[in-house]
Amino acid sequence: MIYSSARFALHLQPSSAQPQNPRPFSMIHDPTPDQDETRDSDEAKGSEAADAAGTLRHRRIRSFVTRAGRVSTGQRRALDEFGPRFVVPYAPQPLDWDAAFGRQAPRVLEIGFGMGGTTAEIASARPADDFLGIEVHEPGVGALLKLIGEQELTNIRVVQHDAVEVLEHMIAADSLDGVHIYFPDPWHKARHHKRRLIQPKFVALLVSRLKPGGYLHLATDWQNYAEQMLEVLSAEPALENSAGSDYAQRPDYRPVTKFERRGLKLGHGVWDLVFKRR
Repeated sequence: MIYSSARFALHLQPSSAQPQNPRPFSMIHDPTPDQDETRDSDEAKGSEAADAAGTLRHRRIRSFVTRAGRVSTGQRRALDEFGPRFVVPYAPQPLDWDAAFGRQAPRVLEIGFGMGGTTAEIASARPADDFLGIEVHEPGVGALLKLIGEQELTNIRVVQHDAVEVLEHMIAADSLDGVHIYFPDPWHKARHHKRRLIQPKFVALLVSRLKPGGYLHLATDWQNYAEQMLEVLSAEPALENSAGSDYAQRPDYRPVTKFERRGLKLGHGVWDLVFKRR
């Protein structure tokens, strides 16, 4: 249904949740730019197929798979106009958030923001927080920059790079107030489950970057992946489920996207998980 790009929680299981049915469309996250107006941007996040077997250093996790996509004229214009201000170049050293944003504020990382619609909406609703979005696909970066320009948002920055390397090298330990990972690629075939982003080693890396009390918010519309997420996060001793032992109600700050709403009307479930670092 709605899958995010690498962009990288837990409470009451939604009453609308039903046993999952095959989706009537491809599992590819990223829409082509021509689909930008018909498919919600953040529901097409294709950057995070993770090979989570092995260690982070040896058979490395990657937070994305390469997908081709044409950059539209509007996206290219936004890249040229707003990229110099809002895109932070990858560098193997800790990011100075205060310098990048020009202020001190709570810090939230989003892994795989797709076409950026949800990112922009949350940032607009939470102007006191700073948001760093990770996305490898240029059409998505251009789409979010376009929204930043149209809405005159100042509290978003973008890194166009692999999320694992950004976490390892650019995000300091104990520095994040929150992490958002919405609709990561479910890799629905059993033989591909090892490619899913949410694996114990990756979660341990995320936790090391959260401040004590910082939150990790995940969302998926694939029941089997939701079950895996709940199992992996619950097994991490440094995390506490804010919903007790179940799935979370969708927090008010996460907007319901067009395709999510359509899926709910068809009886498809969406599961949110919200955990906090102890």
